[in-house]
Amino acid sequence: MSAQNSAGIQTLLDAEREASKIVQKAREYRTKRVKEARDEAKKEIEAYRAEKDAEFKKFESEHTQGNKQAEDEANKEAETKIVEIKEAGKAGEAKVVEELLSAVFDVQPHPLD
Repeated sequence: MSAQNSAGIQTLLDAEREASKIVQKAREYRTKRVKEARDEAKKEIEAYRAEKDAEFKKFESEHTQGNKQAEDEANKEAETKIVEIKEAGKAGEAKVVEELLSAVFDVQPHPLD
């Protein structure tokens, strides 16, 4: 009976060692899979970030360019108006100067009441 008990105990110890090996392999596999999943997620995040950055840069360049065009057009329009005002001022300049000089030199006194 002692030999049978010893053989039974040995069988249980062998089974326990085998189970321990299986559990260890499962833990190693799980750790490996978690690491792989984390790496895959990082790659996906980086790809997504790069895609969104590219979209943003495209959007920004399109809208900045539109603003630049609008700004250029506004500047051209302002320059045109400035030129028109200066020309109008020059056209009436002689008359305005003449009227100012006339008002200063041709004094017409009025009696104070």
